Amino acid sequence: MHIKGLNWGYKADLMKLKIKYFNKYAAFEDAHTIKLTDPVKGGDPVMVTADKIVIATGGRPSYPGIPGDKEFGITSDDIFSLKKSPGKTLVVGASYIALECSGFLTAFGYDTTVMVRSIFLRGFDQSMANRIGDYMEKHGTKFIHKAVPTKMEKPDPEGRIKVTYKQGDEEKTEEYDTVLFAIGRYALTENIELAKAGVTCEKNGKFKVNE
Repeated sequence: MHIKGLNWGYKADLMKLKIKYFNKYAAFEDAHTIKLTDPVKGGDPVMVTADKIVIATGGRPSYPGIPGDKEFGITSDDIFSLKKSPGKTLVVGASYIALECSGFLTAFGYDTTVMVRSIFLRGFDQSMANRIGDYMEKHGTKFIHKAVPTKMEKPDPEGRIKVTYKQGDEEKTEEYDTVLFAIGRYALTENIELAKAGVTCEKNGKFKVNE
């Protein structure tokens, strides 16, 4: 309800400022023209032209590409719209999104474990990152270090998710009610025809820029 309220507030602000808002998909026709379509309602495409076009399509969380990941796992985008308690939760990843999610799940009283492949908060000061990890552990969050999941199964459709993971040379299994992936994000630029605007992309969908 909080997130729905925020969305409505943004829409109301746009209307108040007399900003024309299109709830449609956009794709470039050329560097100064975008085509807007609605695949659900249909109708004719709308063409919009501008001198400057800002690309702010955002991103989506990545999945690891292991058996059962999309079938049984969720991401940080899904955690706020669960219809039931997450219960015993495994958070895969050690980014700030992973640690934020596991931190508030622990604070809500859920049995929460974080699976860390290498280090906490890559790219951040490591003495501070390790302090955060120590603090979280003291306050009830569990950690599985130097481990990666290899497959997910649900032998009983009403039961828990069985996670198989590798820790060093050892293969282990554990069961959880919820498995949340927070292992990085990719840019949502694949379907907006960036090439027509003269823009090229990296593998993760983020566009290349000049000096």
